Amino acid sequence: MLRQIIGQAKKHPSLIPLFIFIGAGGTGAALYVLRLALFNPDVSWDRKNNPEPWNKLGPNDQYKFYSVNVDYSKLKKEGPDF
Repeated sequence: MLRQIIGQAKKHPSLIPLFIFIGAGGTGAALYVLRLALFNPDVSWDRKNNPEPWNKLGPNDQYKFYSVNVDYSKLKKEGPDF
């Protein structure tokens, strides 16, 4: 398959940016899914030792990918301990 892509790129050099952007998009999507699977508090890989990982998050833990106007380091806990 890689040989076909290289052959097409040699025959039609205008396809090289297309291959680059498609490859970068696929790589970015795969890395984002990997990040969600490993670091999202909603995903529990170890149910015996940590059945509810979302309860161990403090109010100053940032679990969102991007936060526009919230500074998580200055937040204080407002609820009870579970």
